[in-house]
Amino acid sequence: MNSTYWLEARNVDSYKDGYQVIKNLNIKFKIKESIIILGPNGSGKSSIVDLINRNLYPVVKDKSSFKLFNKELIDIWELREKISTVNNEIKKRIYPNIKVIDLIISGLYGCYNKLNNSNKNDKNLANELINSMSLQNIAEKEFFSLSDGEKQFTLIARALIKKPIVLILDEPAINLDLKSQIFLYDKIQKLINNNISILFITHNIDFINKNFNRVIFLKNGSIVEDGNPSQIINSKNINNLFDVNITLKENQNGWDILR
Repeated sequence: MNSTYWLEARNVDSYKDGYQVIKNLNIKFKIKESIIILGPNGSGKSSIVDLINRNLYPVVKDKSSFKLFNKELIDIWELREKISTVNNEIKKRIYPNIKVIDLIISGLYGCYNKLNNSNKNDKNLANELINSMSLQNIAEKEFFSLSDGEKQFTLIARALIKKPIVLILDEPAINLDLKSQIFLYDKIQKLINNNISILFITHNIDFINKNFNRVIFLKNGSIVEDGNPSQIINSKNINNLFDVNITLKENQNGWDILR
């Protein structure tokens, strides 16, 4: 396995439902790199996640390639061992009445229901994550009785239980209240400090901060900017990306929007 990159895309196009959603993608993601993909709704952000998770495929053409862990053909089960994704689609697969601790354990087995054969080691791993994510007060609650924030943190814990190389968070702040957003922001900082490879998908500039190694601007299926946040986050680039007219003010950790 290439020890430097977990994703390498060269001249990649992709279509979904007859529409081109990715245009000439040229990109490499390093292991232990923390990356934000920022763009408006419909820009192709989630299509990149679909390419990674093999829910979408690149067009076969000359001088084009899409590699994950240095392989163009990678077994889906091997992929799931190395990459964990948290998105809103997961909630549709979760079995009713499952408790938080059982849902977290299910991440070890690639399912969304309570397992009758889980062992002591599984429970110990789950409890470690419950403690590190401060979920002790909801561990025995049913998942669908939780707040949106509690659900999101449970799913992140589930994604982390198998200790993936890469964690993908696809619009994790949707429907979160301010307290939950702050909690999520803090947890992501801890993951970055632990050198987990993070791909954070968002249209929300509030989550961009200087601790991320890299931010990628995506618009109409194409990359328009790619670099260190301090280098490319400015009023001109954000206005171009979102077709707005705002002013950004840099602060100690990130940027404020002035209207």
